[in-house]
Amino acid sequence: MAYFDPTARATGSTLAGKITRFLTRPTGVIAEWNDRRVTRKALSKLTDRELDDIGLCRGDVEAL
Repeated sequence: MAYFDPTARATGSTLAGKITRFLTRPTGVIAEWNDRRVTRKALSKLTDRELDDIGLCRGDVEAL
């Protein structure tokens, strides 16, 4: 007997799902890199005292 669950989500194992993941993954990686870059840039503009206020030091900014 076959069973069909209409509430089940597609796993993306189809060819179309694989192609979509292949094309969208680099976009996500680039967006994540850019977010980290913007964060480092904003934190590097803060003074040492301002960084201390949020619990960071200058070395922590570079580690991000």
